[in-house]
Amino acid sequence: MTDTPSDKRPPAGERILDAASRLFYENGIRATGVNAISERAGVTKVTLYSHFGSKDGLVTEHLRARDHAWRTTLSRFMEDRETPEQRLSGVFDAYEQWTVSDRFRGCGFVNAAVELTEPLHPGREVVEEHKEGIRRELQDIAETAGCADAAEAAEEWFLLLEGAVVRCTLRHDVLPLHRAHEAALRLVRPARETG
Repeated sequence: MTDTPSDKRPPAGERILDAASRLFYENGIRATGVNAISERAGVTKVTLYSHFGSKDGLVTEHLRARDHAWRTTLSRFMEDRETPEQRLSGVFDAYEQWTVSDRFRGCGFVNAAVELTEPLHPGREVVEEHKEGIRRELQDIAETAGCADAAEAAEEWFLLLEGAVVRCTLRHDVLPLHRAHEAALRLVRPARETG
């Protein structure tokens, strides 16, 4: 997956992408038409299509930009965290930041996957790569922790994260994420003690 830093996109393209990203996340992808995006961005539909080719192209770029923003956030939360427990906490802390800053509207990638039902939609590939990137990060942590089956541990942590975000979204409360965080740490500690 390629990065999509804003300094490589023309200003009109940035405005379109920013407007689309807000509208897609707040209202849903299907409910958001190109007219609304163009109006919010202050451009014509012709300009939108010249930058992104189609609504599907814009959706895909929105997801790429969101993934880039996530990886930037995660990197910030992983700074100076060296032990597996600290790194695992960094992932949970980053998830909490996103959950709260997104006003408990759920995971933007899961929300998009629900709407993008066409298996070959290019946005689905971005969603899958994003989630796989998180799972790989967790597996790396599990390997460092000395877990007997790092892939299994990563999957358990991933399910705790994803399930907690759904529960947080329903309750508008971060407590489920805190509980999942504690559960994840309990799973890593035995591996560290026997490793």
